[in-house]
Amino acid sequence: MPTAYASAVINAPATRVWSTIRDFNALPAWHPLIADSRIEGGAPSDQVGCVRAFNLKDGGFIRERLLALSDYDYCCVYSILESPMGVENYVATLKLTPITDGDRTFGEWTAEFECDPARTQALVDQISQGVFQSGFDALNERLRY
Repeated sequence: MPTAYASAVINAPATRVWSTIRDFNALPAWHPLIADSRIEGGAPSDQVGCVRAFNLKDGGFIRERLLALSDYDYCCVYSILESPMGVENYVATLKLTPITDGDRTFGEWTAEFECDPARTQALVDQISQGVFQSGFDALNERLRY
């Protein structure tokens, strides 16, 4: 099963980074690819099982389900229900770890999925760099001391 992965040191405390990303509906506030987002059915955006539906700035539409959320571990897990990327059984984890040296944060974002074998490397690169790393870069820019 292909795995996409990105990591980054974010120059802000983990509590501050987590308060920015823990809201499952807050992607448009910090991720540069997202145009708008809503939680279907009016469910709370931190309720496990809620579904977010969002539009990408390039016109794509994605639906994702929140599978786990831990304020203790600064971690969330979600799956893609609908996407133009051509992935199946996609499950991603976004986890933050406090770095005590300089009160910074180590972020890791990973996803496992199934896809057409001919598209594996292109999708791993697109997700790792285009989605995950661009999100970390935006967080670093937004939350910089």
